[in-house]
Amino acid sequence: MDLGLADRVYVITGASRGLGLASARALVAEGARVAIVARPSDALDAAVTALGASAIAVPADLADADAAEHAVESALGAFGRLDGALLSVGGPPPGSVLTTTDDQWRASFDSVFLGSIRMARAVCTGIASCGQASTGSLAWVLSTSAVEVFTGLTISNGLRPGLAMLVKDLADEVGPTGIRVNGLLPGRIATDRLAALDAASGDAAAARARASARIPLGRYGEPDEFGRVAAFVLSPAAAYVTGTLIAVDGGVTRQP
Repeated sequence: MDLGLADRVYVITGASRGLGLASARALVAEGARVAIVARPSDALDAAVTALGASAIAVPADLADADAAEHAVESALGAFGRLDGALLSVGGPPPGSVLTTTDDQWRASFDSVFLGSIRMARAVCTGIASCGQASTGSLAWVLSTSAVEVFTGLTISNGLRPGLAMLVKDLADEVGPTGIRVNGLLPGRIATDRLAALDAASGDAAAARARASARIPLGRYGEPDEFGRVAAFVLSPAAAYVTGTLIAVDGGVTRQP
């Protein structure tokens, strides 16, 4: 199936590794062009090199107030249009309600919550400025913690449900213009972050085995499996899908 992504342009945040990078790969494979946004690092340089001429790197920290507009301006300057964005903001630090500090909450709110809202505003404005609103698409990378508690990830449990409601809210707000907004809820996908969380248990292999036993498909997902879902949701092939939360978790989530 042709997803209709040829020559379309997307801003991808948190794209130097993990789910953001996997999504960028899937989009480029379908003919799209991407502006990948992440903090300056060797990983960002390596990612844009691997993606080739269809990608540009935008070194930026979403906690900075001007990062969103800078990312959108970079995409428009390089490619001359903007069709949407994947808002992947990485994972807040682990912790419990009683041990997470005020500083950790503030830092995570600035990057995970406020940073992604700024990006959504800037992207919607950028899409409209180049006449692509009728087929524009945004997708937030959230987590199954948006609908079910993930023990040990208190900040994620606190912030993700709010962003999930903003997906619905923004979808209503921009729907009349043609822009679609959806949320993706990855479960246990085999990223570096999940490997670190498993290792923190003291026995990574045992932690993975226990978690896999609770997944109906019996295994962790692969980043590229998530990336292909993201590419579809962003594409014109999903033209009648908006305001929804899509679990990519092997069947774990019990929500209907």
